[in-house]
Amino acid sequence: MEKFLGKHILAEFWDCDVDFLSDKEKIESAMLEAAKNAKVTIVEKCFHTFSPYGVSGVVVIAESHLAIHTWPEYKYAAVDFFTCSHNCNTEAAINFLKQKFNAKNVSSQMIKRGEIR
Repeated sequence: MEKFLGKHILAEFWDCDVDFLSDKEKIESAMLEAAKNAKVTIVEKCFHTFSPYGVSGVVVIAESHLAIHTWPEYKYAAVDFFTCSHNCNTEAAINFLKQKFNAKNVSSQMIKRGEIR
């Protein structure tokens, strides 16, 4: 059986709603709800709006973190979801964000972190 300490999901959302990606409050709310959908424990949050546009933020979870960076001018968002829990539902979080961002294209990959040899 393959063992590793955590999984790191790198998700890319393309052709998203520009107004949504520019709105810090909406991004923050969506990321917190995505964490709840994944069934993880929220510890802290921090979000920032850049000038002239774009939002970055992180949700610290007991299991690790979710982070986002948006580029509204490209209708693009990058989301990292790192968790040391093998029981959380990262797919539910990604699917939820796809709907919230109204993303036309989504891709993701999983990287195993801390492979035990």
